[in-house]
Amino acid sequence: MNITVKLFATFRNGRFKIEQQEWPEGTDCRRIAAGLGLTEEEIGIVLINGRHVLLGQLLAQGDTLSLFPLVGGG
Repeated sequence: MNITVKLFATFRNGRFKIEQQEWPEGTDCRRIAAGLGLTEEEIGIVLINGRHVLLGQLLAQGDTLSLFPLVGGG
């Protein structure tokens, strides 16, 4: 299935901003994040089609997955 993956902030370093990717049916957000070398501890916000989801959420054909890192500061 064709998924659009959008990365934000530091996740773009050495990667991409937006990319179309092919993944098998039944793929969840966690698998895509791991495929990008991202750990669960780094991930702050996960969106599918603009809606907040958990990493275990399954994706469907044509979905857009957006990944945001944790934000730190003081």
